[in-house]
Amino acid sequence: MTLTLKDMMAAANAVIERIDAARAQELMREGALLLDIRDAPEIEKTGRARGSHHIARGMLEFRADPDSPFYDAELRRDRPIVLHCASGGRAALAGKLLRDMGYSRVYNLGGLKDWAEGGGAVDEPIDAGM
Repeated sequence: MTLTLKDMMAAANAVIERIDAARAQELMREGALLLDIRDAPEIEKTGRARGSHHIARGMLEFRADPDSPFYDAELRRDRPIVLHCASGGRAALAGKLLRDMGYSRVYNLGGLKDWAEGGGAVDEPIDAGM
């Protein structure tokens, strides 16, 4: 059987809860990690959610596996993880991946815009001319 993007998105959205910025902020106060999975050029262009940690989606499997030499200790299976990307699609797919890797408390915030519109602070991008 061949999976399509539509199939993968449906599977991800079926298991990863979509939350709003208020719930994300509440989880962060309780110790959750806000994880920005966008690529570096996106962050350089639009800034990042204050308090977020960055791991590009393309490196997530390597950073999430404790047996990998590239493991990121910010990712712990006992810590809730709130993912966001630009619009929520990559965050959903990444959330399912983390669930498949044993992370049980994973949430999809959607995009950086959802964070900002929900009252979350955004650190502006660094002026490229500086």
